[in-house]
Amino acid sequence: MFLMDDAFTLLRRATDLLPEGARAENGVTVDDVRDCQRHEEWELVLDLLMEIADEQPVSLRFWSLLEDAARQMMLEHSAAWCEWRAWETQHGILRARLSLLSTEQGGRQTAFSGQGQLRPLWDIGKRAPDGGQSVIVARLWVEGAPGLAPGENATVRLAPLSPEQWRHVRPGDVITMHEGRPVAGTAVITEVTPPSASGRQGVL
Repeated sequence: MFLMDDAFTLLRRATDLLPEGARAENGVTVDDVRDCQRHEEWELVLDLLMEIADEQPVSLRFWSLLEDAARQMMLEHSAAWCEWRAWETQHGILRARLSLLSTEQGGRQTAFSGQGQLRPLWDIGKRAPDGGQSVIVARLWVEGAPGLAPGENATVRLAPLSPEQWRHVRPGDVITMHEGRPVAGTAVITEVTPPSASGRQGVL
């Protein structure tokens, strides 16, 4: 019971970090979150806080509190998402529409998990010192699906291991995904959002 009580405290602290006027796209407000807290609907509290944070700039501390609470509640998918969003708060958001080659076209043989575990290589137009192709690693999160199979397409979020090397990327740019040297998929950049002020300052 101690761990769960601690998780609830973390969620209350995260709620207190939101401005009173904050609301989710569907109209959910901070008051709604507090009402759920009074009724001890803690998984719903976590979900609503994440929804509000999609529309409201929040700090690294906010996402850290949510991640810790989710792990204590054994909600690993939510914890992984909060960890991802904390990274985006600090480094910015990079979204793209990814189309995977089918197996018949020379693409991968199986589907992959879309929750940030895959770290494929990307050709974003960089060149090696000898003028050859240079590929760069970025983790990948598939929006709205547990994964992606050969021949499928989806909106994805990218978390480069070296964000500074992606500063030139703009919406509309076409990049290619590689697992080894062959092309595994093609992506069109749809959003490039710089880090929030709190993220740039490393506020926790």
